[in-house]
Amino acid sequence: MALARTAGIALAATGAAHFAAPQAFVPITKMAFPHDTNAWIQRNGATEVALGVALTFAKTRKLGLIGAAAYTAWLGARTVSNAR
Repeated sequence: MALARTAGIALAATGAAHFAAPQAFVPITKMAFPHDTNAWIQRNGATEVALGVALTFAKTRKLGLIGAAAYTAWLGARTVSNAR
C-alpha cells in the first residue's frame, strides 16, 4: 500500500498548502464556493490534511479512502450545482 501512503502524504501536503499559499486555490475553490471563498479554502485545506493523514496510516486507511471518495463526490456536486 505504498501508493496509498504516498497519496496520503501528497494530499496532506496539498491541504497544508491551502494555508501557506491560499491565493493559489482561489480560482478552483471559487467554482465550487463562489461565496465566502477564503473560508472555504481553509476548510478544504483542513479536510485534505485530515484525509491525507488518514490515508497515510494503515490503521485509518479504509476510513480515509471512504472519506476521500465522499469528499471528492461532494466537491464535484458543489462545482456542478454552482455552474448552473
